[in-house]
Amino acid sequence: MSLVVRARHRLGAFLLDASFTSDGGVTALFGRSGSGKTSLVRIIAGLARPEEGYVELQGDVLTDTKKGTFIPKHRRRFGYVFQETRLFPHMTVRQNLGYGRWFSPPGQGRESMDRVVDLLGIGKLLDRRPGNLSGGEKQRVAIGRALLSAPRLLLMDEPLAALDDERKAEILPYLERLRDEMNIPIVYVSHSVAEVARLADRVVVVSDGKVVSAGSAAEVLSHPSIEQAVDRRTTGAWLEGKVERFDPVHRLSTIALKSARLFVPDGEDWVGKPVRLHIPAREVMLATARPVGISALNVLPGHVISTSFGPDNLMDVLIDCGGDIIQSRITELSCETLKLTPGKPVYAIIKTVALDSR
Repeated sequence: MSLVVRARHRLGAFLLDASFTSDGGVTALFGRSGSGKTSLVRIIAGLARPEEGYVELQGDVLTDTKKGTFIPKHRRRFGYVFQETRLFPHMTVRQNLGYGRWFSPPGQGRESMDRVVDLLGIGKLLDRRPGNLSGGEKQRVAIGRALLSAPRLLLMDEPLAALDDERKAEILPYLERLRDEMNIPIVYVSHSVAEVARLADRVVVVSDGKVVSAGSAAEVLSHPSIEQAVDRRTTGAWLEGKVERFDPVHRLSTIALKSARLFVPDGEDWVGKPVRLHIPAREVMLATARPVGISALNVLPGHVISTSFGPDNLMDVLIDCGGDIIQSRITELSCETLKLTPGKPVYAIIKTVALDSR
């Protein structure tokens, strides 16, 4: 699956001028509220006609303003999951799901109702109405309705933004199953770094109506430029690895990175599975000699890639640890004392509790 999007559109004083491509999987449009993410996804869906734009899915041109091409939204065969579930309150869950299936074109291989119900864990809800569902349950039903329309592309616009942390934790595993078990490309709009890190294969960062970076999730979320889209206090490295083993005595998992090993708490059920690890920059200490007599289990050798001065009067130091890039945030005095310059060997000291595989 290939998706090509180019759009230039003015909304009052705001100018959207953004382009990106996707080759399938989950592509996250990521950025702060008001950055232009929803405007961009509405153009993809055909809900908005750009002043200048081009949208192509798998060789099928849907919008081309230069040639006057604009395929209406109902003919694009895209599923759209909004922040608000927009379920029909007078219908049962079964009837709401059936409404989505009604839009599945003949001969296009409708998804099995049973398969979708099982995938989203909504079997016990079928005879209930939306008014008797929790926020997380409503959103799962809305996703099911979109899936049953046999979409070529699934657009999800901040689907968890209206939910509290407990409801988000409830629905995220179902979104992971959707990603892993359904062969449907997804464009996922979010301003939550945790959601994007957990779900996305590719991240497109949008800021002030423009795409400022794009690439693999681990690459983009670990780059210092991500600060344009998130709170600086939450930035750091996102590393991809695989759970090698679990120590039941000490309740620690060993994660294999490109060349290093890390220990993280718990993870008994993750053995053999790929994971992403979040290492906040503020939780990484640096040393120019291997430390001894410390409690930290994770001490990685590497060398300095770069140093830069941040807006909070702290220094950001990027370290290459055998191909895994880790970010540390230290004071300017510490940087001067350690004489950190590009190429200098260092040890990155990471607190085990700072690691988050979710």
